Amino acid sequence: MAPRRLVVWCPDWPVVAASRAAGLGPREPAAVCHANRVVACSATARASGVRRGMRRREAQSRCPELVVCEHDPNRDARAFEPVVVAVEELVPGVEVVRPGLVAVPVRGPARYFGSEETAAERVVDQVEARADVECQVGIADGLFAAVLAARRGMVVEPGRSRDFLAPLAVEEVDQLVGPREVDRSALVDLLRRLGIRTLGDFAALAPSDVATRFGTDALLAHRAAGGREERPVRRRRPPPDLVVAEHLDPPVERVDSAAFVAKVLADRLHAELAALGLACTRLGISARTEHGEELHRVWRCAEPLTPAATADRVRWQLDGWLNARGGEQRPTAGVSVLGLRPEEVVGAGALQLDLLDSATGEADARAGRAFARVQGMLGPDAVLTGVPDGGRDLRDRVRFVRWGDERRPALDPGRPWPGRLPAPSPSVVPEAPWPAEVLDAEDRPVGVTARHRLTAEPSRVVVSGGRSRAVSRWAGPWPVAERWWAELLAGGALAPASQVPPRSVVRVQVVLDPDADSDEGEVALLLVHEDGRWWVQGAYR
Repeated sequence: MAPRRLVVWCPDWPVVAASRAAGLGPREPAAVCHANRVVACSATARASGVRRGMRRREAQSRCPELVVCEHDPNRDARAFEPVVVAVEELVPGVEVVRPGLVAVPVRGPARYFGSEETAAERVVDQVEARADVECQVGIADGLFAAVLAARRGMVVEPGRSRDFLAPLAVEEVDQLVGPREVDRSALVDLLRRLGIRTLGDFAALAPSDVATRFGTDALLAHRAAGGREERPVRRRRPPPDLVVAEHLDPPVERVDSAAFVAKVLADRLHAELAALGLACTRLGISARTEHGEELHRVWRCAEPLTPAATADRVRWQLDGWLNARGGEQRPTAGVSVLGLRPEEVVGAGALQLDLLDSATGEADARAGRAFARVQGMLGPDAVLTGVPDGGRDLRDRVRFVRWGDERRPALDPGRPWPGRLPAPSPSVVPEAPWPAEVLDAEDRPVGVTARHRLTAEPSRVVVSGGRSRAVSRWAGPWPVAERWWAELLAGGALAPASQVPPRSVVRVQVVLDPDADSDEGEVALLLVHEDGRWWVQGAYR
């Protein structure tokens, strides 16, 4: 059973922090935008139709009096510090999940105040009285269930988190917290199109299938949907010499000055962790002022921290201490000693860095040198890298360029491209399509009519002259017409500047039954009908 946690959630915290910084009233419609999208909005704005993820212009059209504020994580963390202090005065061991959300173990407060419900009421009263902020509290087994319980102001009975999560909509996986913001809208859209509507349906899937088909982040969401902890509970006490500290002379009173020290400390800490084969998941940040004041805060992450993520959290915490509002926890002197302590560590294998996108850049340099050496031995075309490209055809979606050349797409992949095959894409795309035959129940060839209809239902498929296999399910057809306007513009003949002829294809997806003779399991194919013939353009495995 996942450990029980008490979560304090302040609704719409980015908007609350931005409104307080701008001096806005609590009933003024406001929204926080990033990259021209709404990331948070107030209740008044939602009443006018503004929603998270909406474009800024659309939000302003629905609510003309909307006050738009830019996204500022430093401002959110600084404004959230009084809330953290208020909770910490009542319950020790506060873990800051992100600005607007803190978690604490519930066992101690429940014993001290008599029950979990009483502890939750005392925390709400403390936050509202000390920080003048509205909040909700939830208690459940595991952080993910506790976060969803806090959004509903509930206390889930021990051992009932799975039952609590099962009927909730699958869109709730967006509330899964981590060291970075992850857009799970594509995952949610795919799950809904597959008929998975609730967290219970998602949790019922086999973990191996989720990991193979959806990836690592989806596997993390799958564990959370089943009421399990987002990461294994492997608390280990690091050795005492693992703590890194820096004496600041002169003492630091500005965040921008402390940011350089934070980066140095983060790099040093992660170098020592890497030498021991460890990674940090709970980071303790300590500071001592020139007047002897001791400050300490613990940041919790669902995944191991990187050096950049560690430096960000140190900077945010220093901003909250040095620029605290209303005199709350503001030090009376500059910070003279800054230290980092990994409160909880896991094996370094829990942190999987990308080959070409490491946190420190060292892997990038090593990979680049290795690729250049291979090119020197085998030629410049021996090492190619894929570049997302624009187009409707699967073979047009990725373009390979030489390693070292500019990775620029020939066509903009961000355009709508009507008729493009939606996700999920085939896992195998042959360089040249495989010829195939599609037969009906009487072994007659299946064709396509002038209205892009199949002449019969597919019953069997023969790929490249091999053994035929029965079709268990199929979907389609989906016609795609490219450059149909070329002949119209040229009066019936292709214009000299446009040598690409018009193209008309019909796509069909089929699922083939397992082959008993070759022990090959079920396989799905993407079939394309073009110029009177069938071709296999991709396979789903």
